[in-house]
Amino acid sequence: MSVELVVVSAGVSEPSTTRMLADRAARAVVARLRGSGRDTTVHVVELAPIAAEIARTLVGGPAAPAVQEAIGRLATADAVIVSAPVYKAGISGLFKSFVDVLDNDLLIAKPVLLAATAGSARHAMVADDHLRPLFAFLRAIPVPTSLFAAPEDWAAAEMTERVDRAAAELAALVVSGVGRDIADGGWGGYQHTFGGNATRAQRSGADVDLDSDLMRLARGEDVEGLLSSKKPK
Repeated sequence: MSVELVVVSAGVSEPSTTRMLADRAARAVVARLRGSGRDTTVHVVELAPIAAEIARTLVGGPAAPAVQEAIGRLATADAVIVSAPVYKAGISGLFKSFVDVLDNDLLIAKPVLLAATAGSARHAMVADDHLRPLFAFLRAIPVPTSLFAAPEDWAAAEMTERVDRAAAELAALVVSGVGRDIADGGWGGYQHTFGGNATRAQRSGADVDLDSDLMRLARGEDVEGLLSSKKPK
């Protein structure tokens, strides 16, 4: 079984501690998955280089190729790691803007590892206070253990233990296939974006029932005759 792991990093500095935390988590997840016999491919989506395209998409423009490519990566991912910097007690606007352009059904039942970085330990709860509700809204499956790194955390043994635990949780969800089972069993019950990017929700004009009553009315057919035919005898 081949696993596609997608890493989304909203770091903007070079080098970026946000990307470093995501990479550290990704290495641990890959080791776990390969240990269980799963070949794993990692794709990294860096948001900083496509920030302007994300902003244009957010205000109503068509998604630029780079943004559409990033969305496509998430659509086909088996698991996702997201890593965002914290500014002024909240996740970065760049990260939130990218999430805002995603279809609401894009990440249904996908396992997600949540990570955040900041310059102070005062922001340690942002991953759980901000990222977890956000991905709950998207109906993803965030792993129980989130990751957070302030400057003093990088050399701490506790950080290594936490990364290993979060990686084990993400790998376990992927290996179990519970996300696929949930999506398979309940997909028809979710509301989907017409013509959206979610793999199972891809629909085109060919899927529209042009013979429905609503579409016949839209074509200007005899409204009175159509309505009268629907009245109970």
